[in-house]
Amino acid sequence: MNRTDFIIATAIVLFLAFLAGWFASWLFHRLTRVTQAGMGDLEQMAHELHEAEESRDRALTYLEERELEMTRKLAQCEAELRAAMEGLRISRAEADELRAYIERANTGD
Repeated sequence: MNRTDFIIATAIVLFLAFLAGWFASWLFHRLTRVTQAGMGDLEQMAHELHEAEESRDRALTYLEERELEMTRKLAQCEAELRAAMEGLRISRAEADELRAYIERANTGD
């Protein structure tokens, strides 16, 4: 094998390697290509995801408003309870004073 034959053989091998690489690339892209139906599905999924995120945001907003409302109602109920307990304490003290007064009046007779 002389020099010219070696160069030709090397060129043929390199050209075949190039063709094999090009064919593998074409085959890979052909198999992994996204079709129009696939794009439609992706568009629909993106739209549904957007709607789900909006629903989640609305639900979170509603929960925050509801929690704030419940917190206000709880504070109001606690204030009313404190006022009622204070009124009950005062009423008991007055009842005790009246009992003591009545007992003194009855024993003093």
